[in-house]
Amino acid sequence: MQKNIKDRIFDSSESFDSLALDVYRYQYTNNTVYKRYCDSIKGDPDRVCDLADIPFLPVQFFKSHHIISDGHIAAKVFESSATSGLLPSCHYVADLTLYEQSYLNCFKNFYGDPSRYCFLALLPSYIERGTSSLLYMADHLIRLSESPHSGFINQDFDDLTRRIEAARAHRQQLFILGVTYALLDYAESHPMDLSNAIMMETGGMKGRREELTRQEVHSRLQTAFSLSAIHSEYGMTELLSQAYSTGVGLFRCPQWMKVLVRDPYDPRAYIGTDRAGALNIIDLANLYSCSFIEVSDMGRVYADDSFEVLGRMDSADIRGCNLMYEI
Repeated sequence: MQKNIKDRIFDSSESFDSLALDVYRYQYTNNTVYKRYCDSIKGDPDRVCDLADIPFLPVQFFKSHHIISDGHIAAKVFESSATSGLLPSCHYVADLTLYEQSYLNCFKNFYGDPSRYCFLALLPSYIERGTSSLLYMADHLIRLSESPHSGFINQDFDDLTRRIEAARAHRQQLFILGVTYALLDYAESHPMDLSNAIMMETGGMKGRREELTRQEVHSRLQTAFSLSAIHSEYGMTELLSQAYSTGVGLFRCPQWMKVLVRDPYDPRAYIGTDRAGALNIIDLANLYSCSFIEVSDMGRVYADDSFEVLGRMDSADIRGCNLMYEI
């Protein structure tokens, strides 16, 4: 008997392309918002035979529409941070076990068992907001940690330092996860040798500091903390999966996630490897939402499926994102 589509998402023996096409057909049939968008751009499912044929929903729809499979209700609603006066993105998550499987399986693939780390989460703006998917993930990782020193740090850098010192005294492996502006603030006020730690920045100045390139951010953090590399997470409210970089800004996806590069002036045209363009993301863990999302980031995908993020598109360059806002 064929496995339920949900049970196939994290099956390493499954062909990604075949499963993605099955997920597309499921979502076209069961997600009214996505179906109406596909129909509006003539995304006829009978003609979708390849990943490049699948219509990708502009990420802005998560600000304007309730995107969830028909007959499902949200067990949790994750919200993005929003610039003053703008609507946040809302991700209506019908099945939290899919999110938990996604981030735990991915973390284990990249870093091993979370119980072996002392997790220190420097996420002040996320703690204040409380509706972040990153906060949910970090809380679970902290609870899985076997270190009594693991925990969230809001803006108390002295507390963070005490926890670091206590973990090191007990020879515990440090994993410091932080929003970019807070890590930079800590680097300036409390530089120290953290050469055996893993430090991961999640991106985002949140209007608290001047914008810097990823290379500039990493250089400052490496110098302040004597680190050979800064790790990075690529995720967003609209996704239930993350890609990770273990250094030099090159991200890799788990097996149920894939990044494609589109022509920013023609959303249905794709660009080959090693060339810059706008990003489309397939996240099969988004089963009861939308797995095919056209985002506003520019980037480049390489032949080994690693990718880099080059920055945000200028709003004037976005094409097709305002379609069907009346649906």
